[in-house]
Amino acid sequence: MSVTPTKPSSAKPSSAAKSSSLTPAAAKSPPSKPAPGGTPVTDSKFELPPVIRRQEVVAICLVGLLIICIITGLYLAKAFFLPITMAFIVGTMLSPAASFLERFRIPRALAAVLIVITATAGATFMVGLIGSPAVEWSSKLPELGSMLKEKLHVFDRPLALWQQLQSTIGGPDNLGSLHLPKIDWVQPALEFLSPTFAEFLLFIATLIMFIASWRDLRRALIMNFGEREWRLRTLRILNEIEGHLGNYLLIVTMINVGVGIITGLICAITGMPNPAGLGALAAILNFIPIIGPVAMFAVLVVVGIVSFPTLGGALLAPAMFTVMTFMEGHFLTPMIVGRRLALNALAVFLALAFWTWLWGPMGAFLSSPLLIVALIVKEHLMPDDAPQLPEG
Repeated sequence: MSVTPTKPSSAKPSSAAKSSSLTPAAAKSPPSKPAPGGTPVTDSKFELPPVIRRQEVVAICLVGLLIICIITGLYLAKAFFLPITMAFIVGTMLSPAASFLERFRIPRALAAVLIVITATAGATFMVGLIGSPAVEWSSKLPELGSMLKEKLHVFDRPLALWQQLQSTIGGPDNLGSLHLPKIDWVQPALEFLSPTFAEFLLFIATLIMFIASWRDLRRALIMNFGEREWRLRTLRILNEIEGHLGNYLLIVTMINVGVGIITGLICAITGMPNPAGLGALAAILNFIPIIGPVAMFAVLVVVGIVSFPTLGGALLAPAMFTVMTFMEGHFLTPMIVGRRLALNALAVFLALAFWTWLWGPMGAFLSSPLLIVALIVKEHLMPDDAPQLPEG
């Protein structure tokens, strides 16, 4: 039986055969884009800038609107949010004292009441030292105003020169004489500085209940998270906030009491009237950063001008107070507070300006504690060892 030999196939090679004959580099390289003339163009190595997507813009706008709504709510509902926030911050500061009293088998509720009564008595004593001379001086405001105007005739020549300069350059010429403010500002100022009775009761009641139930609140906040890592992180945040705010209150109170004592001694040495009241006012105002010392300096200047016949004698106590506050603010407080409680000056100023605009004097008092809380939360949620941008 004969077998007919088969002829070689004349079929064209398939596409699979063609692809297998390509080199690995040619197989991996992406296809080049043909130019309009038909010549292939090499791939570009330049990276395009990131494109902001519509979803990101919408998210940023929604976050901005949320912040605006929160600030508006805090401003309009000041009568409710200010006492509550004040009670939470002050209660967190005083919680270590309640824990200390618990070691002597004092119930926490009773310890909260004792702490609030003691703090209120101390604040009432300080206000009493200021209240009697303030009432006495307020009854003599017209007489003191005329006396102050007579003693400020030394500034008539600079004011005349300023008026001449204004008239030369075509500006307003209404600064030729010194006009004292009217007494109409007294009532609005008192309404701005003093909270209402309902706000005070809300603050006291919330403060007592917050200190008494702080442990239960801590446990509820920690157990609100399901994962163990977040529970531990929340526990560390709460412990650090409580420790830092407690240390802040203790250290700042001791420093301010020292400032008040030294201010009273300065006033007594220089012959200022009512040195005890001025010292108590200096201690209270020093709780407000930046604004408090400046306001106390202005008070000392006014009291000195009214009380002393010469301008040099009137400015002696304010000058000594300025030197003392400079030493306290630049050397004593940073040395005692240390690095952990040290705050950036710009951050303190911006927080002070914002919370003073939002809530007035009480907001100024809360600005530094709220800044401390924000920095602690930021450190734990965005730690320093997180991936950062390269330097340079």
